[in-house]
Amino acid sequence: MAPSAVVDLVLPGQEPTASHVKSVSHSNGYITGHANGHTNGHTNGHTNGHTNGHTNGHANGSKCPKGFKRAEFHLNRNIKEAFPVVVGGKGNHLQLADGRTIFDATSGAAVSCLGHGNTRVNDAVSAQMSTGTPYLCSSFWSSKMVEDLCEELVNGTEGKMSRAYLTGSGSEAMEASVKLARQYYYLNDRNTPRVNIIAREGSYHGNTIGALGVSGHVARRAPYEPFLMNVHRVSACNAYRQRLDGESDASFVARKAAELEAKFQELGPETVIGFVCEPVVGAALGCVPCVPGYLRAMRDVCHRHGALFILDEVMSGMGRCGTLHAWQDEGVAPDLQTIGKGLAGGYQPIAAVLISRKVVDALLNSSGQFVHGQTYQGMPVQAAAALEVQKVKREENLIENVRIQGAYLEKLLKARLSDHPNVGDIRGRGLFWGLEFVRDKATKEPFDPKLGIAQRVYNTAISAPFNMTMYPGTGTVDGNAGDHVILAPTYICTSEDIDHIVNVAVGVVHQVFQDLYS
Repeated sequence: MAPSAVVDLVLPGQEPTASHVKSVSHSNGYITGHANGHTNGHTNGHTNGHTNGHTNGHANGSKCPKGFKRAEFHLNRNIKEAFPVVVGGKGNHLQLADGRTIFDATSGAAVSCLGHGNTRVNDAVSAQMSTGTPYLCSSFWSSKMVEDLCEELVNGTEGKMSRAYLTGSGSEAMEASVKLARQYYYLNDRNTPRVNIIAREGSYHGNTIGALGVSGHVARRAPYEPFLMNVHRVSACNAYRQRLDGESDASFVARKAAELEAKFQELGPETVIGFVCEPVVGAALGCVPCVPGYLRAMRDVCHRHGALFILDEVMSGMGRCGTLHAWQDEGVAPDLQTIGKGLAGGYQPIAAVLISRKVVDALLNSSGQFVHGQTYQGMPVQAAAALEVQKVKREENLIENVRIQGAYLEKLLKARLSDHPNVGDIRGRGLFWGLEFVRDKATKEPFDPKLGIAQRVYNTAISAPFNMTMYPGTGTVDGNAGDHVILAPTYICTSEDIDHIVNVAVGVVHQVFQDLYS
């Protein structure tokens, strides 16, 4: 899972300074022409004047460059920063106030799966608004639009899940999942000993207090540690950094299952509520997929001890990895599942919890009430957007396109960047791919965090002549050191778009490391 912006991913104290950002002199051979001409007509010797993700020297009241704006009233991600002003968007492109066209190769924060300005979704939202009921209080009223969306979501699991609970964000969905998991046991035993959640290191599940407590993201947890509940940890499933020489998938999975079993035994199996993981880790590690067999093995450990198996697919789900749900790749359904970003593609703020039959039955066999609720849950206008997004995906066969274009993206990235001395790993699934950067390819040693490598890549990519988004992340190795970037194009991208994305990505990577070592 990930936040809804990319510029906050550099850890505190690790922002590149002006001395880190050098003049960018573009070399020929990395970028080819593309629609709208946004990579054409550049000359050598232009300057990448970005610091802290956007502009050099704009803090403390200095003048913003043309097309940038420093917020005066909005408490945004960094109130010292000036951000490029977006004036419009269509398809894969964003139009900036400075006249540039940006290719959105990350769908924002892996959100805008249908691209920008989809008329079908806009019309569906407008139609619901015109009814006069964009909002209804879920304590008083029901809505056919909301019920239709939930039916669509349940049907998309092929009967493996039974109901959907709608929220306004992925963080809210994880918060609801944790509470529902606890209530599942509390319904039958007010004195239930099940109080422990197990999650993973190198994970991110949201920014609300409960969701952040489940998260293993060191930097985001740090300011709030005294407030966070005590969640127990096992290691991530990161084959690139954890697999032993010659170790098979089966042996690696067996090690992971033994580690989870040991944690159950340490805590007391009867005290564990559930285990939470991301099938493909997003922002925290940069598109690290679990190895084949991992999900089934982890679920088996949970179910052996009567605990719940909980999947966070806010970032990796809803088609992003080439199946509607990432778990469908191996057919390992969870007991609870969060979904979000690709649910409405950014056209409305909505996420959800998908709930298995056994959890629903526990509610039906008691009070029937989930002791939780929020003002803006299950709004009809949110549901209208999400339902139309799902219809577009299905009717235009876009998840098949994710598989086709994702395979092509993997092929090109590996062909063009596998041999780069500072690209340690290229990993992902579907249209969800990460590049991890290393100082030493043989030892996998990360760069000094003070160099801000991921942020340099982002800064260079978003600047002319490249004019493309690449989603940066840090702390990849141990929560502090380690750099990666994510590519997460729209589901509507073509092979020509993939060619462009890879050409730009290759050019950016070569440029950043050429500058670093020059």
